[in-house]
Amino acid sequence: MKNLIASILLIVSFQFAKAQDLETILLAADDASLLSQNYLKPAMEGLMYSMNGSWATTAKVHKKFGFDLTIGVNASLVPDKAKAFAFVPSDYSYLTLANNETELQTVMSEDDSEVMVNVKIPNENGNGTYRVVSFTMPGGITEDLPVNAVPAPVVQIGFGLPFKTDIKARFVPTQRYDDVEAKLLGFGLQHDLTQYLGIIDKSPLSVSVLGAFTNMSVTYDMDDQDASDNVQVINGEAEFKMNTWTVQALASLDFKFLTIYGSAGYNSGKTTAKMKGDYILTYDIEDENGNPAGLPEDVNITDPVNLDFEANGMRATLGMRLNLSIFKIFADYTFQNYNTATVGIAFSVR
Repeated sequence: MKNLIASILLIVSFQFAKAQDLETILLAADDASLLSQNYLKPAMEGLMYSMNGSWATTAKVHKKFGFDLTIGVNASLVPDKAKAFAFVPSDYSYLTLANNETELQTVMSEDDSEVMVNVKIPNENGNGTYRVVSFTMPGGITEDLPVNAVPAPVVQIGFGLPFKTDIKARFVPTQRYDDVEAKLLGFGLQHDLTQYLGIIDKSPLSVSVLGAFTNMSVTYDMDDQDASDNVQVINGEAEFKMNTWTVQALASLDFKFLTIYGSAGYNSGKTTAKMKGDYILTYDIEDENGNPAGLPEDVNITDPVNLDFEANGMRATLGMRLNLSIFKIFADYTFQNYNTATVGIAFSVR
């Protein structure tokens, strides 16, 4: 299990490795937050959809004191429209693109080309000079991934309570890979409705309801590895905290060797993304005609970025589970804003 968790964390790490390049976006001054938000949005949204997956592979709950251990992975597929974002000059106060491009790649693009961004900020002393600098906007990372998807791990325990109710918990202890640290914690309740439906209680059909919550956090140490990028990093860190909720109605046909299951429900999620630490930004000084007008200036900033992301919407899942005594193999597909594929195994004692 430890190797599986480490492998999934490695994939997640690739998605946040570009945080090392995000330090240069701080040169955009007041425009840095909007630029970072547009760039990171599909990774943040994809993670929230992945985190709400695979809470149940049957609508049938455990008998009292029954239990299961489930291990798997959810992978939310990134839609084409989320792989790039339009660059609208009027949305930014100080930025232009060096080659007049009309769009930039997001972190979840296959295009890893970097685009030059020019920054021109009026100097506060009112002497008609400007702080100017150029930096490269990082491209996408998915050329480094097996598939253009945002994964989330599933390590989950279910336990049968009285009144035909299951309590579920998923937990990935703190894992670290190079400069990335991640952990996950979630809880859910599933209650059987078949018991209230009379004769259906004796058929292979099971019906239940589920509610669940998940929290995941990822931090990335931002080392100052490039002395020539006009940004000096002091104790820099990128921090991502995600909270997701889901409510679902489930139905399944449970046979000896095969379970066919499905669900319909609603997802909700919120994420905060922060860049913490102290940063020293170095700008050249020019006049309005682009001529040098003084020595370079340093600007000191602290904890410069605090972003919020949300992902909400309906969901519907279809799946199948192979039952080999207490050993289960399952796969399903969820239709939502970021369609999500899930595979995994489970050990279940009813």
